[in-house]
Amino acid sequence: MSRRKLERFKQNEQSRNVIQPGKELFETIKGNWKSVQFENENPLVVELACGRGEFTVGLAREYPGSNFIGVDIKGSRIWKGSTIAIAEGLHNVAFLRTQIQLLDRYFDAGEISELWITFPDPFPREGDEKRRLTSPKFLEMYKPLLEKNGIIHFKTDNTGLFDYTLELIQNRSDCEIMIYTHDFYDSPYRDEHHGIKTKYEKLFSEKGEKIKYLKFRFKDVQPV
Repeated sequence: MSRRKLERFKQNEQSRNVIQPGKELFETIKGNWKSVQFENENPLVVELACGRGEFTVGLAREYPGSNFIGVDIKGSRIWKGSTIAIAEGLHNVAFLRTQIQLLDRYFDAGEISELWITFPDPFPREGDEKRRLTSPKFLEMYKPLLEKNGIIHFKTDNTGLFDYTLELIQNRSDCEIMIYTHDFYDSPYRDEHHGIKTKYEKLFSEKGEKIKYLKFRFKDVQPV
């Protein structure tokens, strides 16, 4: 392991806004994000596979009345967002170092207000469907963690993954599509994101890829 990575890991261990294995809060944070980590009752907004945290930190700057949590397994990546948030005095930012499939170990039922899925690995092979962050397996995990009428945002450059997700949501009786577009930067919704882009969004946009966006929520369904 490089010296730089070791130094970043050391800083993560000392940073209050990084929740990771080895820290007491890592085992007790479920249901306690607002009271213990943020010490307020503001809504929780979670970004999955946040990478270096550009989007998480960007949203936190724009919306000081909400709390933002970036989730990623790579400590050297979340170190970047963590240090920027600390340097800018953004107390409404935190990072959780864990695998996405373990999300329900760290959030209680109804604890999340909004969920962002930004440029995930498309896993294009049919046999890898269960690994897609918008697959039925993951949707069933997200559903109880979101508060009533909680929102899921999904952005990707990958047409196959977007069409797969859109069709999946359209065919679910417990989901309501709020908006969607196959060309986000030529749509009425672009200003809602305040020009905030992830590393991959910048990369794909510069290559001329159309950015797709879907916003939906789970709705109450009465049993038949």
